[in-house]
Amino acid sequence: MRQAQVYRWQIPMDAGVVLRERRLKTREGLYLCLRDGSREGWGEIAPLPGFSHETRDEAQAVLMAWVDRWLQGAETLPEMPSVAFGVSCAQAELAGTLPEAADYRAAPLCTGDPDELMLQLAAMPGEKVAKVKVGLYEAVRDGMVVNLLLEAVPDLQLRLDANRAWTPQKAQQFAKYVHPDYRSRIAFLEEPCRTRTDSLAFAQQTGIAIAWDESLREADFAFAVEAGVKAVVIKPMLTGALEKVCEQVQAAHALGMTAVISSSIESSLGLTQLARIAAWLTPQTIPGLDTLGLMQVQQVRRWPGSTLPCLDSAALEPLR
Repeated sequence: MRQAQVYRWQIPMDAGVVLRERRLKTREGLYLCLRDGSREGWGEIAPLPGFSHETRDEAQAVLMAWVDRWLQGAETLPEMPSVAFGVSCAQAELAGTLPEAADYRAAPLCTGDPDELMLQLAAMPGEKVAKVKVGLYEAVRDGMVVNLLLEAVPDLQLRLDANRAWTPQKAQQFAKYVHPDYRSRIAFLEEPCRTRTDSLAFAQQTGIAIAWDESLREADFAFAVEAGVKAVVIKPMLTGALEKVCEQVQAAHALGMTAVISSSIESSLGLTQLARIAAWLTPQTIPGLDTLGLMQVQQVRRWPGSTLPCLDSAALEPLR
């Protein structure tokens, strides 16, 4: 017999979390728990402010309507990306088709202090990969910080994310301060400029590889071999159902591009599912999941090694 439970939740964030010039004080979302006999499956629905087109309230309305249909035997997924992703994860767990093996490696995220990142890298075994948010400060400062990190850690591969913050002129100011000998160790720079055309020109002019992120969710985007484009960064919460995530990974791999499964600042439950998806679809690539440290608690499922307290489902707000 089918049963479903929806929970609403809110997690306090660290004070310094800024998304597109908005300070994110709390992370809000929904959980879906599906049961059928002795089987159970969970999914997280958490639109990301400033990036998702839908709000949590809009996602909640779509989710509750879907649950009513599912309880009557329907299987069709909703179209809203965050709801489609969370529902498809819950269904995959229920059916046993989401592999249990997980990739809990994380590229540490630097949003401010490069000294703290260097300490993390010194303790990191094996491949040294880190991510730096750029575009939050002056482009010249960003270039100097990136150059310092690459100079200080000779085996470091850096992933950079500009979130389309730069004009072509600002992007060139950044590149000017990164030594040409170090540029090949920038694994990729996500969406440096406000348009794809300007980002492609930047890559070809500087030799710094770029990656598509926001572009993947634009109606006119098509996977293609383009000079300077090395990777795609896939955020499943913004992408949609697991099937669509799989299709994007396969399309990137078919063109010889790296595909990185990346966080949209999910809770610990969502992050552990992303780790499983990464191990399944991109086993050779370290995922971008180092965002739990921005939160003050875990929920339902723990991230291995995290010392944050973990709330169980009894602490959540049930909606049905």
